[in-house]
Amino acid sequence: MTLGRDANLDEQDLLEKTSPSPSSSTFSWSRNFDRDTKASSKTPSHPAATMTTLLAGKVAAITGAVTGIGRAIALEYLRQGAAVAVNHFPDSKSDDQFKSMKEEAGAGAKLIAVPGDIAKPETGTDFVSKTVSEFGRLDVFVSNAGVCQFAEFLSLSPDLLKSTVSINLEGAFFAVQAAARQMKEQSPQGGSIIGVSSISALVGGAGQTHYTPTKAGILSLMQSCACALGPYRIRCNALLPGTIRTQLNDEDLADPQKKEYMEGRIPLRRLGQPHPQSGAQILVDGGAFVNFQ
Repeated sequence: MTLGRDANLDEQDLLEKTSPSPSSSTFSWSRNFDRDTKASSKTPSHPAATMTTLLAGKVAAITGAVTGIGRAIALEYLRQGAAVAVNHFPDSKSDDQFKSMKEEAGAGAKLIAVPGDIAKPETGTDFVSKTVSEFGRLDVFVSNAGVCQFAEFLSLSPDLLKSTVSINLEGAFFAVQAAARQMKEQSPQGGSIIGVSSISALVGGAGQTHYTPTKAGILSLMQSCACALGPYRIRCNALLPGTIRTQLNDEDLADPQKKEYMEGRIPLRRLGQPHPQSGAQILVDGGAFVNFQ
């Protein structure tokens, strides 16, 4: 990966101040959207109490961002001085999760929520439009929304396949498209788009035959978008985390056999946590020449 230099951000400084998770892919930097979530753990530090300026003046929009990795990224962006819009599924549980997120962010945080089902193509357009209406532009877009329900391949239903693809891949496609259109038309032109993929995109998984193709699709989407959008000063990259403990796998981790299997696939024999993933996001957002990763 080639790192360029931004007039306002020094990548070496960013590398020293952020810490990508050891369970992430070593060569790819970069929804926790789901219909039955459990509250995620809070970030290690209070954003408002430790405000820095690595993303001061930037506007970020993140899908699936009231739980898990998305929530951790949003809170870290706030801590680094960005204004943040988060998308979540329109239900009372997600509303409550956003309220707790606002409390964690603290007074003065520039944070709004735009509820919507990311599986619907119009949700991405509405999300971007309301973000720009509130904050004036869009500098960073993180396509994070996704679902993962373990299922046996031979008995996997068409409905589960269709819902997983519509949320994880189609939803990401149309949301990224909406963000790119805004970044192309705004002045100054450009921005950073990050797709949260998964290490599963590269290594597969026996109980994830419906899930891993969508994450491979996110990686490929970011690579192709990097080619398509480069002329408009829009950089596109993918983050490929390893197995991260979030609400998406709480049920599976409650099963001792599944837990042993999941941890056994990881060299460190332990799951990652959501918060460290935000370090890679900050690096990608700040690197003016980080593209196609």
